[in-house]
Amino acid sequence: MTIPSRKRLKTLVGAGAVIAAGNDTDPRTGIRRAAGLAQLAEKEKITGLFTADLLQADPAGLAGTTGSQEPVVALAALSQVTSDIGLIATVSTTYQHPYNLARLIGTLDHVSGGRAGWNAVTSSVGEENFGEVTLPSPEARYARATEFIEVINALFDSNDPAAAQRTAGGGIRIDPQKLHPVHYQGDVFRVQGPLNVPPPPQRRPVQFQAGQSEQGLTLGARYAEVIYTSQPTLEAALTFVEQVRRRARDVGRVEGLPLIMNSFHSVIGENDADVARRVREKHERIDYLQGRLKVADMLGGDIDLRDLPLDQPVPAHWLPQVAQVNRRRGRAEIFRRFALQGLTLRELIIEAQETGHWHVAGTPETLADAIEARYRAGVLDVISLHGLGQPDQEDLLLNGLLPELRKRQLLDEDYPGEDFRTNLGLPPVTAGYRA
Repeated sequence: MTIPSRKRLKTLVGAGAVIAAGNDTDPRTGIRRAAGLAQLAEKEKITGLFTADLLQADPAGLAGTTGSQEPVVALAALSQVTSDIGLIATVSTTYQHPYNLARLIGTLDHVSGGRAGWNAVTSSVGEENFGEVTLPSPEARYARATEFIEVINALFDSNDPAAAQRTAGGGIRIDPQKLHPVHYQGDVFRVQGPLNVPPPPQRRPVQFQAGQSEQGLTLGARYAEVIYTSQPTLEAALTFVEQVRRRARDVGRVEGLPLIMNSFHSVIGENDADVARRVREKHERIDYLQGRLKVADMLGGDIDLRDLPLDQPVPAHWLPQVAQVNRRRGRAEIFRRFALQGLTLRELIIEAQETGHWHVAGTPETLADAIEARYRAGVLDVISLHGLGQPDQEDLLLNGLLPELRKRQLLDEDYPGEDFRTNLGLPPVTAGYRA
């Protein structure tokens, strides 16, 4: 069995912030702007809205607004002003509980009419807010994540679709005999069930997974339907995808799963001179003092770069061994590789503005060439595009890059299905309830 033939590249954009700001004259400014961006993305036939998340206030300001809102609540609000676009909430498997999350994501799938997805992350920050003295090791976090996903799948699969019936008065009647326990007993979780939310429209909301360390790759190959990875070069993407596909085959996954998602950071210009100007101005805005902190964070957080001259490379003996990094090993590996290539601290700070992601500066045609190359190479199924909501980039995204990709017949012209799973080209869930 294979997934349905993939004819088009799937697209995501970030969901806008729904929160109010202290200088807003109307507390509804945030949700109105986020709703407008969601509707614009849907008008452009973008496949889904993606939310990132962090579980701390980020006092150094390295992550911008990431984590400033709760993703499931924000997407539930946006579900009511859209009708087709997918809704992906990033969720920590380290600091959430699978029963609570199954209720949240299952309900999001109901209120959106079958458009929910969730992105499983093990979290590299936030332990101080959940009673932890130190961040659990990657091994412990991924062992928990494995059981977490198993519990959620069992909960979604166990209930009879006929458990909920609409009454003559319009309400819902639940037949508790059609809600079945799962009796899950693992090393981390013991969950009896049943889930008290009836089966979602998609049976299982689409499961994304972000993580490209050794443990993350193994988890994604086994369970993810879409794996989110940062691969700054085509060569790195080819190596990563070959590893994912091999491991997925070894555990009996459907051929073609998981789909591969990359975030595409871009600077779009009208012509080469405009691109050069935009890149120059972007670099002129860099705060190099904060940039040192950001590079240190990319390298695992346990390195002091404050006194290193900007135009010198980081000494090799300063660099952490990836296996000793307790936070984001995949990101540390990328920046360790950059440093070993001889990039200066200044160049690393510039790279850190893109946090190790694939990034290209160019005209719409140049960017489309780069995207098409990865798509044709079979290492890109889902792409997260930047620029929506950015005044200096939105027009070139909507009226430059997207039309160019459509001219090359790389994107859907409309939503092909009735739910997010179908719109991504994923197969229907077959592991659900059996009478």
